[in-house]
Amino acid sequence: MMSMASQAATHLPSLENLPVTTLFENCKSVDQLRQIHAHTIKKGIMSSPLVQNKIVAFPCEHEGGNMLYARRLFDEIPEPSVFVCNTMIEGYSRLNRPKDGVSMYLEMLRRNVKPNDYTFPFLFKGFKRDTALAYGQELHGHVVKYGFDSNVFVQNALVNMYSLSGMIDMASGVFDMSCERDVVTWNVMISGYNRIKHFDESRKLFKAMMEKGVFPTSVTFALVLSACSKLKDLDTGKQVHRYIKECKIQPNLVLENALIAMYAACGEMTVSLDIFENMKTSDVISWTSIITGFANSGQVDLARKYFDRMSERDYVSWTAMIDGYLRVNRFKEALELFRKMQTSKIKPDEFTVVSILTACAHLGALELGEWINTYIDRHKIKKDSFVGNALVDMYFKCGNVEKGLQIFNEMQRDKFTWTAVIVGLAINGYGEEALDMFSQMLEASIMPDEITCVGVLCACTHTGMVDKGRRFFASMINQHGIQPNVAHYGCMVDLLGRAGHLQEAYEVIQNMPVKPNSVVWGALLGACRIHKDAEMAELAAKNILELEPGNSAVYVLLCNIYATCNKLESLRELREMMLKRGIKKIPGCSLIEMNGMVHEFVAGDQSHPQSKEIYLKLEKITSNLKFAGYTPDMSEVFLDVGEEDKESSVYRHSEKLAIAFGLLSSKPGVTIRIVKNLRMCVDCHRMAKLVSKVYSREVIVRDRTRFHHFRHGSCSCKDYW
Repeated sequence: MMSMASQAATHLPSLENLPVTTLFENCKSVDQLRQIHAHTIKKGIMSSPLVQNKIVAFPCEHEGGNMLYARRLFDEIPEPSVFVCNTMIEGYSRLNRPKDGVSMYLEMLRRNVKPNDYTFPFLFKGFKRDTALAYGQELHGHVVKYGFDSNVFVQNALVNMYSLSGMIDMASGVFDMSCERDVVTWNVMISGYNRIKHFDESRKLFKAMMEKGVFPTSVTFALVLSACSKLKDLDTGKQVHRYIKECKIQPNLVLENALIAMYAACGEMTVSLDIFENMKTSDVISWTSIITGFANSGQVDLARKYFDRMSERDYVSWTAMIDGYLRVNRFKEALELFRKMQTSKIKPDEFTVVSILTACAHLGALELGEWINTYIDRHKIKKDSFVGNALVDMYFKCGNVEKGLQIFNEMQRDKFTWTAVIVGLAINGYGEEALDMFSQMLEASIMPDEITCVGVLCACTHTGMVDKGRRFFASMINQHGIQPNVAHYGCMVDLLGRAGHLQEAYEVIQNMPVKPNSVVWGALLGACRIHKDAEMAELAAKNILELEPGNSAVYVLLCNIYATCNKLESLRELREMMLKRGIKKIPGCSLIEMNGMVHEFVAGDQSHPQSKEIYLKLEKITSNLKFAGYTPDMSEVFLDVGEEDKESSVYRHSEKLAIAFGLLSSKPGVTIRIVKNLRMCVDCHRMAKLVSKVYSREVIVRDRTRFHHFRHGSCSCKDYW
């Protein structure tokens, strides 16, 4: 003991003249504690329980306290009191060292010190999920053994411990057996249900609490409002708001934030904004709730206005704004905001990277997606199933099948992972591989869902496996218990129509148990284009226009069909109708990523900074391709213009401009990746095949229908799209 005391510095003069209790009251640091410790040894009062308690308590209860020093003091006490033992346990809990707390508890028992009312609440307070799972039930046995199972404080600690570990049934069991429940007991149980996202149970528990006449606290109201936010339960949320006013609960930041978030989640932005603007003090959570509310209601520009006004932003507020752009398909702006987030030195979390990977997937921005993948590993961002699935989806939607499969093979897989890889293989033209992956999914005892089935049918569609598609569709109910919905019937119409079974496809529509939508009729119309059936096309177009009178794409596609079928009179009449109704063709738009930036081209575009060089490059490409046998295919150009203008029109299609820019801006051998908003036309498809051969480049185009991987003069779709 003296060896420790001799190390004490002399920061407290005149110790001799001060009472011991005063010394402890004035103690401000461990160095001063060491002086007091030395003084008590010198005075011969170290054996006093009061002195022992005070010396051990200081490092356990104060910030910067040295638990190693406290433990060394504790070990020198021959017969520690339960107070000292509890103080040590509480110290370990305060410092988030629950395993040391358990060790201290066991040491306490070894020294024949029995626990009291405070031991278990102090012990369980420091538990985290892994500690609760490892020691919780055994220590619960000790609670019963020592007769504390009816103590309300111990019961609260047990409920909290079990809910932390995800053992909500055990928590509920303790709660139900509680003879005496105070408001804390109810709060802990509601919090437990919130933690595992059982928000409906939280709401039920709150209503039961009110029926039993338990007076809620501001904590209760904040917990229930959080559940209402997730459930979008405006009625209960308003009821809680009334209770707060009736009970005259003093408003605080947490409660006001919960109200703002609840009203925003339920779309009541006027009320949410009114509370926000009348707050005495707001914080980043208040602002983020407003931004999220506007973003979720589609008012993304208003959300950005509030975002720009924030004096402080955390990764949650940045992610909320990024998600707002994703919600309205403004993916380029989402990426631009992410770059600003990077320059602001705000580290993204797993939710942010999932959002950015989603944007990359939609834009075909593989370079940025790869950078995010590296960033995740370098900064040790939690790589959970959501991040893994987003990576798989991004790689497949950017046409990098090999890397998508690599990520898939390295990760823990859930149903969504399997579905993502099946759909990804299907849209990239790997139909057989997609079906093989589906078989592996079933072997792994993972049950498919409706989206998985869409992926399987797409795999059959894009590779022309009609019989397999028919068999799978027939097996959906019997083998997998999935009732086909309108999306599955649309896949079947697409499968049969593309393969030339137009009459059978029409019969599927006629016999559908649900009303066909424009997508189903659109699949039939697309098949009519492939197989040049103008009569069936007119029928399909008529049904689409009844559902969507302003669908300009239908008129354009029907014009193309008339043009390819040489039905010039029908074409002329339809063109006149379009002019009278002011219907215009949706302009083709193609995206290409180059050096981390996404460039956008529309047909006949002149707005790009390098526009002059791009058109010169395109002329040179066209000239080179003509030597390789290229002649423009104008079968789908329905405008009543001269031949030269028709040829000029197809030359200026957006994907051709993107290809020219790609060849102009990248090194030889680099893959050119393009995303297009419309179906790729026949002429652009033919040109891309020749570019892949003449320039020895892989060209990958993702159009509205599928992927086209152009290599060595041929396409993965086998001209079947």
